[in-house]
Amino acid sequence: MIATPAYARASITKVGAALFVGAMMFAAPAYAQAAVPGAPGGFAEILANPLFMLVPMGLLFYFLIMRPQQQRVKQHQATISAIKRGDTVVLSSGLIGKVVRVEDAEVGLEIATGVTVKVRKALISEVQTRGAPAPANDKT
Repeated sequence: MIATPAYARASITKVGAALFVGAMMFAAPAYAQAAVPGAPGGFAEILANPLFMLVPMGLLFYFLIMRPQQQRVKQHQATISAIKRGDTVVLSSGLIGKVVRVEDAEVGLEIATGVTVKVRKALISEVQTRGAPAPANDKT
């Protein structure tokens, strides 16, 4: 061990004491406290947890977005599977035609007199049944 001169030891301890006192001026003393009887705990603490909010947000997302979309898809599949000859359909491209032939995955559409095209059932966006009234064509 190296010996330190006495004058150096005195200055180190004075500087160290001054720094310690200066640091204590800004720090508040910490005391141990007993638990308050009405402090939050148990169920209130669970509700305050941010991870707990993921469950209601997930349910909200499911019931407002996913479930209605699944119901629309089911209804659209049922409508497409119920297509029969004579129905008027609207394709996703906007083409309107009358069903003349129904196959497993395709439908024959008459888009003009004597013009028949083959389309995939997946492209059908709307089905208007034969008994539906035609819209009025009011020209003034």
